[in-house]
Amino acid sequence: MKLIIAEKPDQGAKLAAPFSHKKRTGYIEIERNEFFPAGAVMTWAIGHLCELAPPEHYHEKWKKWSMEMLPMIPPKFQYRVMKSKWKQFNIIKKFIASNEISEIIIASDAGREGEAIVRIILALCNNRHPAKRLWISSLTPKSVRHGFQHLLDERETRNIYDEALSRSCADWLVGMNASRAYTLLLKQKGIADVFSTGRVQTPTLALIVKRENEIEQFQPEPFWEVKATFQMNGKTFIGIWHKEKQTRIKTKELAEKISVFCRDKQATIAAVEKERKEVNPPFFFNLSSLQATANKRYKFSPQITLDIAQKLYVKGIISYPRSDSNFITAEEAKMFPDILEKISQQEEYQSFFPLPVSSIANNKRYVNEKKVSDHYAIIPTEQVPPPSRLSEEEAKIYSLIVERLLAAHDQKAVFDYTTAHTLVDQRATFITKGREVVQEGWRRIIYPQEKNSGESDKEQHLPTLLEGEEGVVQRMEIKEGKTQPPKRYTEGDLITLMKTAGKHLGDEHLTQVLQQTEGLGTEATRAGIIGVLKQRKYISVSKNQVHATDKGKLLIEAVGASILASPEMTAKWEQRLRQIGEGKSSAEAFMEQAKKLARKLVEDAAAQSANWRFDHLDLETIQVGAAAGKRRRTTILGKCKKCGGNIVDKGSIYGCTNYKKTKCTFTISKKILGKSISTASVKKLLSDGQTNLIKGFQKGDKTFAAYLIWNDSTTSVQFKYKETNRIRHDRNGSETEKRKNKMIIGKKNV
Repeated sequence: MKLIIAEKPDQGAKLAAPFSHKKRTGYIEIERNEFFPAGAVMTWAIGHLCELAPPEHYHEKWKKWSMEMLPMIPPKFQYRVMKSKWKQFNIIKKFIASNEISEIIIASDAGREGEAIVRIILALCNNRHPAKRLWISSLTPKSVRHGFQHLLDERETRNIYDEALSRSCADWLVGMNASRAYTLLLKQKGIADVFSTGRVQTPTLALIVKRENEIEQFQPEPFWEVKATFQMNGKTFIGIWHKEKQTRIKTKELAEKISVFCRDKQATIAAVEKERKEVNPPFFFNLSSLQATANKRYKFSPQITLDIAQKLYVKGIISYPRSDSNFITAEEAKMFPDILEKISQQEEYQSFFPLPVSSIANNKRYVNEKKVSDHYAIIPTEQVPPPSRLSEEEAKIYSLIVERLLAAHDQKAVFDYTTAHTLVDQRATFITKGREVVQEGWRRIIYPQEKNSGESDKEQHLPTLLEGEEGVVQRMEIKEGKTQPPKRYTEGDLITLMKTAGKHLGDEHLTQVLQQTEGLGTEATRAGIIGVLKQRKYISVSKNQVHATDKGKLLIEAVGASILASPEMTAKWEQRLRQIGEGKSSAEAFMEQAKKLARKLVEDAAAQSANWRFDHLDLETIQVGAAAGKRRRTTILGKCKKCGGNIVDKGSIYGCTNYKKTKCTFTISKKILGKSISTASVKKLLSDGQTNLIKGFQKGDKTFAAYLIWNDSTTSVQFKYKETNRIRHDRNGSETEKRKNKMIIGKKNV
């Protein structure tokens, strides 16, 4: 009898479904059949049944957090069963020890993590049975049967187990040692909180903090644009003034001069340029691109998208979701006609049929076996469900995947781009751009859904314009604007950023390494890394925009130029890990390098700490634990501006102690427009009537700095902020400028 070990219960049930079976507690009995002449037992892990042992498991002295104990380097890494999962572990262990078992089939997800989950269990149970590997990319009955017919020898996937084990052990060395080092050293500076670090999470956080600093330090600059509406032979179109392709004018005075000069003047089309562009349909999804697209269209977090995709996979209606490939093999392409026929029966897709392309079997844009490693792209399977079988969220993710398949069987999108150059009075130059859709192609399937698409549909639809045509300026318009700070990342942007982190390296070779591997993290772990950053309060997400917190900024400032915050370390590690997975490099040699790195990270942190200065950071906003929080709430911050009572920290707000006695309503929120308000700021407001200048308030896409003041006339806390005007003062008409600042009291109460 064979023992089959799946990764999760629902996966085990799906693998047993094609055969006659009986459900038991913790396992399924599969009756004798052509695949299993002696029958089989299907059991499962519950995700990770085992975990790397904590430091105190190796040495009792490692339980205490102390710089003297660092670095902690176990002589040999050990795993232990997680406390909540002993029951299922014992069920598996009992079967492994049974003499009735002749062979074990590893049937976890076909990837590194799945390989490690089951093999670690086998190691802890001292397995002596021969083993085979089930390697499939979908859970349809057809795929399951085919997989059991073509089992791999376990030796064929042993290298990726070594890779997974090396990755987790090396991450333990970095995470445990660097986290304790920075936590202890920051505590010496009076900052009592736990600072988690990691080989992937810290470089990712560094990229977020870099963007946060760029936004906060950005100084908006005003500019003006001059637009002209032209009338030529009954045709009307709009042009923008430019000089050497620069349309932005630095002063209002110059913009007004251009406008006055051009008003009612003669205009001539000096040149017309036309270019036809063809746009191919998009690739199939890998997990990262699916997560980014779902975040853009539906604001789903990467973790939610992964969870939904996993459900669809277990239901057998999409292929394996944790794929890093956008391509398929010829075998998958052969299935598409049957899949598309079933999709065409669904009402919401019928309008797209018949599709212009009957087969993509010979299209290397999609069919490329060399670019398929462990798994092919995420595609629908031959099990096409009616919409009623899916939840609303499941239907949305499934539709994204179906759309990509339909688009691959559609035509290219074709556009004609026109650029016209117009001269006013033979002196002032204006540029006009427009686009005409020649062939909608695949866009009819995907583009109507993309409400926030970056494609430039704002370009005007132009009449036919000819070089040499003449007319007049019908109307002039001056438009004022301001330069915008860099945009905040969305969670979808973060997924893409992590996958393409190689472009942030200065070393061309290391950049290529990260591009050839998987960037920061893997398809399976990126969503979890973002979750950890949120859980550790290094970042916050509001309206799908990612903000770095003061705690996140402080850690990255402390880490500084250490390799811990650079993708460089990940690049080198991913290269070695990939070689281990391919059987080209030694796991033992890699671990020796990881141990050396752990020592270096601790030494570097200790050396850097002597130069740490955090005066410019708002340390009060960092959460320092329940005990410190309790002390803070009992500290009097100042006298109430309304009733003279005491203002204290009340958890989510600062408020008056007289609330119960006199119903005093004085409160200040701890977070205003995305910015945490420190106790130091509240103290200054109560004592002086005004805080210092606070940077980082966020309204929409704009960030601004302001003071908080107490307004006696309205008995409320309000904004007071700087507004900068630019005024010309040079009599000769040059563009020299000076700044004039004036203080504005915000009308909105805080």
